[in-house]
Amino acid sequence: MEKSVHSLHEAENLKGKIVLLRLDLDVSIQNGKIENDFRLRGGIPTIEYLKKQGAKIVIIGHIESEGVDTLGEIYAYYKKLFPLTFITDPISSLKREQFEAMRESDVVLLENLRKNPGEKKNDPAYVAQLASLGDIYVNDSFAVCHRPHASIIGLPGKLPSFAGFVLENEIKHLSRAFAPKSPFLFILGGAKFDTKLPLVKKFLDIADTIYLCGALANDCWKEQGLSVGISKVSENTYDIGNIVKNRKIILPVDVRVKSKEGSVEIKHPAEVTGEDSIVDAGPESLSDLKKLINTSSFILWNGPLGLYEGGFKESTLAVANMIIESKAESIVGGGDTLSAIDELHLEKKFGFVSTGGGSMLEFLASETLVGIEALKKNVTQDMS
Repeated sequence: MEKSVHSLHEAENLKGKIVLLRLDLDVSIQNGKIENDFRLRGGIPTIEYLKKQGAKIVIIGHIESEGVDTLGEIYAYYKKLFPLTFITDPISSLKREQFEAMRESDVVLLENLRKNPGEKKNDPAYVAQLASLGDIYVNDSFAVCHRPHASIIGLPGKLPSFAGFVLENEIKHLSRAFAPKSPFLFILGGAKFDTKLPLVKKFLDIADTIYLCGALANDCWKEQGLSVGISKVSENTYDIGNIVKNRKIILPVDVRVKSKEGSVEIKHPAEVTGEDSIVDAGPESLSDLKKLINTSSFILWNGPLGLYEGGFKESTLAVANMIIESKAESIVGGGDTLSAIDELHLEKKFGFVSTGGGSMLEFLASETLVGIEALKKNVTQDMS
């Protein structure tokens, strides 16, 4: 039987122990305001559990929001929910004694780990310094589990390590997609065929229907010899001829296009001209997709149907509503997909909403992540 990660519930004698808690703190911050706190809210149950157990909690994480390299706004967010101390000193200057002096159930937040180049490099000296500050390690950052960084794969080799509740739930729920109820509909949008091609190939053997939309559909039309104008397409060329011809693959039958002058109209793919930009799926496509959704038992959705970041949200928002109104089990994820769900306040109406973007795609393609594998190689727990 394959070895699994250890749940936080399996950790013994947490009282008085220094816990390095890796959370996903990388959220978009615009003009000093957190755009979406979904990932931040996800870590709260793990924090509350550790507090209840009397642990000394040291939150670690990173942020790379455009123009922001400090966790100051994250500190302000969490400080409204529970007492919290923000330590801005670099990791290299921190001493274990200052964390030993914490009271039970105290919580501190360390500054952005990626300020130190050792984090991304998984530098052994950096890992050793970070590990020296704690007694055990808890990974509750699924969204970063595909990164071979120090706080993801280095710490489990140094400390007794456990999966937090977010990570546990992600593994449990996303794994349902490997043996789903039928009919199974996979809606895959957005761009970046390089990250999504392995996923398409894998799920051609699992899903009943794969609906490709967004810029992925543009690549397919280009493969068919149709004009996509100046629409967004993959930078690299991929051999997708057999995928496009597969009977399980469905593409939008009409699209919204933006002309050079800025006007938007509905066209069929064969009508797109060299100066057009495809920006969203059209009404006929939504009608077809609604029929697919209503006849599905299981739906996996990742990525928008159109140029969501450009304000073309109509089809993506429509599909979100279609899914929650259906009787199908649903798993959804991806940055713009999460934005749509948040905009409509629909988070609790889906079966499961993943915190991951790239990590969700990689887990679905590989059925594991480097961060998960690192937890499986957990050092022996000695909590005496």
